[in-house]
Amino acid sequence: MSGLVVERAPESTRYVRVRDVRVPTLVYGTAWKEDETARLATMAIDAGFRGIDTANQRRHYFEAAVGEALASALAAGRLKREDVFLQTKFTYVDGQDHRLPYDPRAPLATQVGQSFASSLQHLGVDYLDSFVLHGPSTSRGLTAGDWETWQAMERLHEAGKTRLLGVSNVNLGQLDELYAGATTKPAIVQNRCFAAMGWDRAVRQFCIERDILYQGFSLLTANREALSDRRVHEIASRAGRTVPQVIFRFALQVGMSALTGTTSAAHM
Repeated sequence: MSGLVVERAPESTRYVRVRDVRVPTLVYGTAWKEDETARLATMAIDAGFRGIDTANQRRHYFEAAVGEALASALAAGRLKREDVFLQTKFTYVDGQDHRLPYDPRAPLATQVGQSFASSLQHLGVDYLDSFVLHGPSTSRGLTAGDWETWQAMERLHEAGKTRLLGVSNVNLGQLDELYAGATTKPAIVQNRCFAAMGWDRAVRQFCIERDILYQGFSLLTANREALSDRRVHEIASRAGRTVPQVIFRFALQVGMSALTGTTSAAHM
């Protein structure tokens, strides 16, 4: 994993160090949980997850409910703030519904600041471990608006309000452009990962060469064909594991941090 250092904690949960920040290699994703978000996030914490991913995008996430789960765990002494890797995102207005966390008429830099402050309030914390741009504003290249947004994020990082910066839903050209021009380089890339596209091989290779942690999501739901592949079933049978376990192990072994949004206590 190049400069990324994998370590094993006493409780056997695996971590990787990214720019001196300890990041779990398995992260609980909270998208599309709606009114079940607090219950499921609590279940994930109790099952041992120490990485939580959310977004200030009420259209697909209930960030404040993640905060409820976190507050409950902290108050009960089941968790210390420094034990959990907390990651959220800034989402452009095109990805939002009417429940906006910022003034859409304000400059983008102001929107970033408003969204970040709202996230801290939702989550009940005074800093983030990772703040992620929820995708560039266009499908090709970076716009002036993307640079204004990233520079506002850099100022939050410089002020010590977030330990890492990242970008999601990004292609190789955009990532190359961002890395080349950014003062604070992205430390995390979070992409939907398709087996049919080599599990995002080119972006993952870019990340490996630059000590960027690649977070893969939809590893199961985006890859139904791979899950039904005879060879994968043979591996699962030989190893005495389930097919999803094989997929997640594969992801870890090729250097990904894997997101899962399971709602099953047994799977957690």
